[in-house]
Amino acid sequence: MVDQMKEREVTDVATLKALADPLRLAVLGVLMKRDPEPVSVKEVAAELDEAPTKLYRHVRQLEQTGLVYVAETRLVSGIVESRYRSAQQSLRLSPQVFTEGGEQPAVLETVLAAMDLVRSEFQRYFLAGRVDMSPEKQAGKFAHATLRLSPERLRRLRARIDEALDEAFAQDDSTDPDAVEATLFAVLYTVDPPKAEQD
Repeated sequence: MVDQMKEREVTDVATLKALADPLRLAVLGVLMKRDPEPVSVKEVAAELDEAPTKLYRHVRQLEQTGLVYVAETRLVSGIVESRYRSAQQSLRLSPQVFTEGGEQPAVLETVLAAMDLVRSEFQRYFLAGRVDMSPEKQAGKFAHATLRLSPERLRRLRARIDEALDEAFAQDDSTDPDAVEATLFAVLYTVDPPKAEQD
């Protein structure tokens, strides 16, 4: 029996590479959402509207890096079917992977894969009429801005975002019959002046 982590901090290139694909992130998302129920590749494929044959190699790569594991097997029509669980409830990239070094291409691909996944899921749900961003609903929120902030204001903003994220992840409301599925994607970054301006 594998002990599931509440949060996994990603520090290594192999895991970054495993996460650097929107479809693998989607598979992992299904397993996290369905946890603690073990899920077969066929069930994941049905939820993602993908062919199961397209997912097997992605699941293997997630398994090789310890992001998912076989929770149980069962015999289905004479074939052994593996059922998987996520090895963690949430993921966080270690701040160290963003430092200059060998991880830069892998971390960039991971962040871009997450952005691609959020974009495609939002589009799919929005076009299916499953996203309500109306003011009356008071559930959705969209903001995009480039701001000029003093170091102190930037520090305070980062601290408030960290506090809000810590609060959001601190409790699981899945047993609440009125709970709804919500997606949160946040990126805050600063942009240094071009190298010529720094010299």
